[in-house]
Amino acid sequence: MGVLPDTGYGVFCVNPESVSYLLDRQCSRQWKKFLAALATEFASQIDAGELRALMSRIGTRFAVTNPIPPCSSVAEIQACMTAVWIDSDWGWVEVEEIDRAMRIVHQCAPLASAFGGEHVDWTPAFLEGVYQQWLAALGAGDTLRVRQVTRMDEFGRIEFRLSQD
Repeated sequence: MGVLPDTGYGVFCVNPESVSYLLDRQCSRQWKKFLAALATEFASQIDAGELRALMSRIGTRFAVTNPIPPCSSVAEIQACMTAVWIDSDWGWVEVEEIDRAMRIVHQCAPLASAFGGEHVDWTPAFLEGVYQQWLAALGAGDTLRVRQVTRMDEFGRIEFRLSQD
């Protein structure tokens, strides 16, 4: 069992089997095998760079059909984005301004559960496209780009950065 830091409420142990079970349930069983087969077929026919571009375009389309309203603060942007993700069972997002950039951390993305862990090199580009479109619609401009800056971890945590090209 893994042990998390003491939060003042005592030691909290994490059972890896429980975590694995819960992460596996992030995608509905009716879609898991279909999406895994789709991803495997895509990966056998299209190179990783083209797959990232495809997933980014799909993300853009998702963002256009699921827009967020105008926002006047980073906290409001985070709340509006999270509302879309929570409604879709896609986790949530944490947004903060850092060093002339915006840090975007998506938590509990169901990509590995849906498409298979072997496809985490290209599936997060979907989120990259979503965040790019949402932030462009809020006025981010043409010179600011959203880029994935960390590999997705075993909990579906992925960090992106909005900054100048």
